[in-house]
Amino acid sequence: MSHVRDVLRSLLFYPVFYVGSITHVVSATVMMFVKPAMVPAIVLKWSAFHRRCASNILGIRVVVEGTLPTSDVLMAMKHESFFEAIDAPNLIPKCGVIAKAELLRIPLWGKAGQHYGLIGVERDQGAKALRTMLTEARKVIAAGRVLVIFPEGTRVPHGSRAPLAAGFAGLYKMLKLPVVPVAIDSGALYHRRWKRAGTITIRVGEPIPAGLPREDIEARVQDAINALNPIDGLTPR
Repeated sequence: MSHVRDVLRSLLFYPVFYVGSITHVVSATVMMFVKPAMVPAIVLKWSAFHRRCASNILGIRVVVEGTLPTSDVLMAMKHESFFEAIDAPNLIPKCGVIAKAELLRIPLWGKAGQHYGLIGVERDQGAKALRTMLTEARKVIAAGRVLVIFPEGTRVPHGSRAPLAAGFAGLYKMLKLPVVPVAIDSGALYHRRWKRAGTITIRVGEPIPAGLPREDIEARVQDAINALNPIDGLTPR
């Protein structure tokens, strides 16, 4: 019976969210020409709209454990589904998000994302990609915003640990910022065709200081962002 409810909720969620998303994207596109300063506010409204759809339609409750950062940090977040990618502006209203460059090539939406603070990374360009990412990241930090990165570089199935992408350690070294690791267990509920009702937990770890060797920072971030991964069928609390 619960599966039937999941299917029905999902069948309602998809048209409501995507039609609503089109409305937000069109509004943002118009504002790029009329009043560009309004575009970030529309992106924030879109992210909040997604959270409301997840809550009111899918029955997904979000719990945040710990204190979210406000500035001058690199926030390294576990990536299990599109939920956290869409929810980032709602979670941290003043943020810039490092994401794969393909997202910026989505018609209309990509331009709106750039106006908000989405930083595209060409993952096959090595050092050149790191330099570009660093330049844009410094602009975000100078504006007093939190820089959000998904250090694994791509979505990872719930319960799995993946190596961190090479660019994370390079960015950490060059920016000389402390890292706030964030664990999330969205994959079990959201990364599926028929999304499930339940609770998504976002756990904010203790800040990790700047200046650590690569092996140390990667190991500490790995442990912290995987704090909600199930162990022998159980999720640590």
